[in-house]
Amino acid sequence: MDPPNITSPDMFILLGLSDSPHLQVICFLMFLVMYIITLAGNLLLIIVVKINPALQTPMYFFLSNLSFIDIFFSSTIVPKILINTIAEDKSISVGGCVSQMFCYLVCGVAECILLAVMAYDRFVAICRPLHYSSIMNMRFQIILALIPWMVGFVNSSIQVCITWRLPFCRTHHVNHLFCEVPPFLRLSCKDPWLNEIAMYVAAGIIVLFSFLLTLISYVYIISTIARIRSSHGRHAVFSTCTSHLTVVTLYYGTIMSIYLQPPSSHSLETDNIVSVLYTVVTPMLNPIIYSIRNKEVKNCIMNIKNRANFFKNILM
Repeated sequence: MDPPNITSPDMFILLGLSDSPHLQVICFLMFLVMYIITLAGNLLLIIVVKINPALQTPMYFFLSNLSFIDIFFSSTIVPKILINTIAEDKSISVGGCVSQMFCYLVCGVAECILLAVMAYDRFVAICRPLHYSSIMNMRFQIILALIPWMVGFVNSSIQVCITWRLPFCRTHHVNHLFCEVPPFLRLSCKDPWLNEIAMYVAAGIIVLFSFLLTLISYVYIISTIARIRSSHGRHAVFSTCTSHLTVVTLYYGTIMSIYLQPPSSHSLETDNIVSVLYTVVTPMLNPIIYSIRNKEVKNCIMNIKNRANFFKNILM
């Protein structure tokens, strides 16, 4: 038997979507609507925080950073999915695949750590209110905002480098919506045990550490809230955390199901669905969740809407 060809292909074919024309139209419209909502919702949230002096606080500073990450995260993935949905040529170059893999890993890690940073911000605000302004000064805010990007860059550089050192000789067809690490490990004709260890170690250190930091922060937050005698006071304080808890649960739950599962338990259909959840659906839902649960954000959006209607009536 001839030895396998261990030269890597020049491009890959992404086969994550259905071949049915009717389903392709539905998928295209679905992804397009979600992408538009993601861009509009997150941009609106950034603008609202920027123009409203009442929202110039550390919590909204980190929320603006989260919106920026969500825009970048979704823009890394969705445009290529939209193109592949309507185009006959579903290929992606090696360079394009490497870039997409690198960017989504940076954004994924950055969002994971930023959610932990936001939990720490809530801990300081609720459990150390007298020292909040001195602890969360602008310099410290910038440092906390940069750490997620730095960790994401380092992790992404390592993961992408060791992934693309593998020989891909089985096929150049990828049963996935975009260039993500786990599907590419299945394409290698070499045992990717080192890559799997590196992936699980990174996921364990980054995801679990961020999750535990968030969990510990909320243990202290809940214990502090429980000591508030007024039920109205308890509700008012905890209402500032419910949006963050919802986002954390949605994001950590989906990303852990991909990167902390053994390879034998992965299925292509499940991986595609879960990947769409944390790369497309979650960035769309984040600004909606924060806007619905936050009275200050809703009031500012209503003010902007009223001003727009006022000038519209004048012009008409």
